Amino acid sequence: MLQIELSPRWRIGLHDGDAPLEADTLLDLLSGVQTGGSIAQAGRELGLSYRHAWGLVRRAEQLLGQELLVRGRGQGSRLTDLGQRLVWADARVGARLQPLLATLASELENELGRSQRRSRPPLRLHASHGFAVAALCDQLAARRMPVTLSYRNSLEAVAALAQGDCDLAGFHVPLGRFEGPAAQRYLQWLRPDDHRLVHLAVRTQGLFVAPGNPLKLRGLTDLSRPGLRFVNRPEGSGTRFLTDLMLRDQGIDRRRISGYDHTEFTHAAVAAFVASGMADVGIGVQTAADRFGLHFIPLLKERYFFAVTEESLQRRDFSPVWTTLPSPAFRSQVAALKGYEAAKTGEVMRIQEAFDLTA
Repeated sequence: MLQIELSPRWRIGLHDGDAPLEADTLLDLLSGVQTGGSIAQAGRELGLSYRHAWGLVRRAEQLLGQELLVRGRGQGSRLTDLGQRLVWADARVGARLQPLLATLASELENELGRSQRRSRPPLRLHASHGFAVAALCDQLAARRMPVTLSYRNSLEAVAALAQGDCDLAGFHVPLGRFEGPAAQRYLQWLRPDDHRLVHLAVRTQGLFVAPGNPLKLRGLTDLSRPGLRFVNRPEGSGTRFLTDLMLRDQGIDRRRISGYDHTEFTHAAVAAFVASGMADVGIGVQTAADRFGLHFIPLLKERYFFAVTEESLQRRDFSPVWTTLPSPAFRSQVAALKGYEAAKTGEVMRIQEAFDLTA
């Protein structure tokens, strides 16, 4: 089965200078030094000699006009402020572009794969970006199940399902008193007689802050604190809708939140923005905070569902999906994600069973 991967590429140079530096290896090297404190070790892990590694750093320093590494005592090295900013910039680029590149790669796979003989049509998956969704796509690829993936916000995904533009739509709804208003956003597109919900996971949403929580934040009421910089999720996303619900519930005027209108597309991009020091606090799932080494302040839990038609549930060519989701291997993979629970992963339910439609 055809598989395509796309990734961003860094080039650093001067407009009137020599050939630019292909900086992807440099960034991997700097990241390794940040993690391990040794350029020699970071170079070995990349297959570079000590001399080559330092040569790469020195050329970049000449182009940038500042040092990237400082030799410590013994054989250790540490990043300068510029070196750290480059590493975090690369993390932000990756986090911002990953959903777009994954979607484009999936479209290319489907387009180029049309010339190949396929035993089954691709599953068209539209979903709010999430770590368990990515894990499912990896599992299906291992089973040679073709998938056309499109990352979009939850409302767009459910609307696409209702319009026949996808087979599986991922969306999330909070547990507790915000469940009703959030569920109503999607129920306008879902038909109780025709659609079913497949439970993917329960996950925890909360605030991302710097390691150790140096600003001593405790919850949403702190977001309007003068001088505090917030980074939000985009309009239309499930997390943005949930954020607005919680702010209204606590009587917080969003106009008093600095950075409220600054948005990042994914949980990981929000975490990278906070981790790089460009914001003091953001909001998203716990997994993203964990992967970027951030302190996490839990706010609530939510259920992530896949909406699907009853007809698609009965299709034999989609059976790898329905057998993968409740499998012990996949449940273990989901449960290993920080802040995720997989006890009901793969369970199929009617809309009436998932939500109280009489309330």
